[in-house]
Amino acid sequence: MTHQYVGGLHSVKAALKSSASEIDHLLVQKGRRDTRLKDLRELARKHAIDTREVNRSELNDLVSDVQHQGVVAVLRGTSTGVREDLAQFIEELKAQKPDKALLVLLLDEVQDPHNLGACLRSADAAGVDAIVAPADNSVGLTPVVRKVASGAADSVPLFQVTNLKRAMAELQEAGLWIFGAAGEAEQSLYELDFKGSVAIVMGAEGRGLRRLTRESCDQLFKIPMQGDVSSLNVSVAAGVSLFEVVRQRLC
Repeated sequence: MTHQYVGGLHSVKAALKSSASEIDHLLVQKGRRDTRLKDLRELARKHAIDTREVNRSELNDLVSDVQHQGVVAVLRGTSTGVREDLAQFIEELKAQKPDKALLVLLLDEVQDPHNLGACLRSADAAGVDAIVAPADNSVGLTPVVRKVASGAADSVPLFQVTNLKRAMAELQEAGLWIFGAAGEAEQSLYELDFKGSVAIVMGAEGRGLRRLTRESCDQLFKIPMQGDVSSLNVSVAAGVSLFEVVRQRLC
């Protein structure tokens, strides 16, 4: 059986608070008795989650690409934390909060785990309702993603879909207007109206939006650049775009 692992104090704490049912047990480094780990043990106990002490080397082997800080959560079975039924989620969200202007972030084949983690963190701060990405050629909720996200991987739903164009159509049918970030766009991010229910689409590292994704957007926008570089990192561009939505909605 292939397990998924969550490493790091913030990531494990967030998983315990929002996704405790997905955690099989915690692995804690032998000899660690500091307050933060003690608090995690207590939180695990409240959720009837077993805690086991292991050598640091075992933790290193399980999550070799992140700093585990002495604790790793082992998820049940093959649980990845990724969701699938986007249309149902949006309908339920609209039913629960009919007056709420929705905000969705779509990531078109973002493959760098650091970028996805940073996007999740910005999305959480901006109040994004969901992140949507294609199942193929996109990074999932890896230990690195969870570590960089600092808990946002458990607070912002991530949907991986088989067909991004179809998912965009579902969002449009649900009443969302879709804006795609593209350097060749004529209108600036700051010229558009984001006060209604919207989805922001960001392209992959380097190549940007794929042709079909670009053509499926209702409108394209560019982020004005004042210096010599031609584009921003996708996670930075996502943060800039999302907080323009936030700014407009707060005004």
